[in-house]
Amino acid sequence: MHLDVQDLRNFYYRTQLGRVAQRAIRERMLEVWPEAKGQTVAGFGFAVPLLRPYLEAARRVIGLMPGPQGVMPWPAGMENVSVLCEETRWPISTGMVDRLVLLHGLETSENPGAVLEESYRVLGPGGRALFVVPNRSGMWARADGTPFGFGHPYSLGQLESQLKYYGFTPERHLSALYSPPSERRFWLGTAAFWENAGQKFAPWLAAGVLMVEASKQIPAPMRGLGAMVRRPLKVLEGVGQGVGQPVPGLRTRF
Repeated sequence: MHLDVQDLRNFYYRTQLGRVAQRAIRERMLEVWPEAKGQTVAGFGFAVPLLRPYLEAARRVIGLMPGPQGVMPWPAGMENVSVLCEETRWPISTGMVDRLVLLHGLETSENPGAVLEESYRVLGPGGRALFVVPNRSGMWARADGTPFGFGHPYSLGQLESQLKYYGFTPERHLSALYSPPSERRFWLGTAAFWENAGQKFAPWLAAGVLMVEASKQIPAPMRGLGAMVRRPLKVLEGVGQGVGQPVPGLRTRF
């Protein structure tokens, strides 16, 4: 079940905890994709808080927001790039996207397989996707006061298996959100410390979200029997020709 876009906007842009979460996830993403000059960058779900660093240099930035969630204009004060779409049919041409980010799009979908199929379709050759999901064993997945407490949380193995099933190759694993999901001043003020400590000592166990960068597998050209059928052997050439008529290419001895 998708969250309402107003609730997501209020969390990420109007609460201190939301800004802490936004900063922590975005910094980890920028370690993987520091820039996207001349590329097409798209986000699905509520990924727009992560896309702002690419607005200036990217060729195109698109914020896809599913219908059950709703849409809001983004970015504020600039030309709108957000689009309302069906979660199983995105208004993007096949192979058009170079970088794709999913945040609050996979774990809240009633049809995650179709979301992954669309992710695969729009990603171009050499493109990369970053899937951000709540960690099944993390504290944030148990906090109903944040968007990460809704939907289906994942373990790393579950997420990787699902990505492989739909044709993706996991390339890199990251994690974020090690500070407790609390609005108390102490935890908010020490969030950066917990991020650094968590990445060193408990990267998968204590993280609030898991992040997997994946590439698109391109099927190999068909070879073997199928190719041979298109080039059949010419062993029966000459069969049916009249007796005494020379077979082309055959030298007769007398």
